[in-house]
Amino acid sequence: MPTELSLVLSPKQAADPVLHTTLVAQRLRIDPARIALLRIVRRSIDARGRSVRVNLGFEVYVDGEQRPPEIRFDYPDVNHRTPVVVVGSGPAGLFAALRLIELGLKPIVLERGRDVSARKRDIAQINRNGAVDPDSNYAFGEGGAGTYSDGKLFTRSKKRGDYRRALEVFRFHGADESILYDAHPHIGTDRLPR
Repeated sequence: MPTELSLVLSPKQAADPVLHTTLVAQRLRIDPARIALLRIVRRSIDARGRSVRVNLGFEVYVDGEQRPPEIRFDYPDVNHRTPVVVVGSGPAGLFAALRLIELGLKPIVLERGRDVSARKRDIAQINRNGAVDPDSNYAFGEGGAGTYSDGKLFTRSKKRGDYRRALEVFRFHGADESILYDAHPHIGTDRLPR
């Protein structure tokens, strides 16, 4: 079972993974060579005082401790499987479709709005001259209302559902690893619509 511990560091120290190993080994009073895996599980920034501090939470696996299982995304071929209709391609619809694939079913996703590329043009028209397409705008279309948000990922509760798994899915499909441990994960406005 891993050991969990927290360190409060300067931004420069927080950016140095080699230093993390040294500091964690000192805190645990062990040789750094005994650390088999050091994984950041939480990161938050405290900028309230004169000096900015970074709070890092770690999972530490020492010597022969069993490492966490690697999360795999081996999706089966569902082309010739039973079709199931999913209405809407917002976050709930897309994750429902993904879950159906994992269960070996073929999702058919129905969406009122247009795909992300076409929505970009429709949203540009809204911003330029106020022309709103009722079926393709900020609220309707592939990715749902959040597609053109600021890219921050918020949830009302980390206790309901498999929040970590959702972040792992984003990571597998190209999001930065930091979304797995940042206090306020951010995919990025430039990446979210892809």
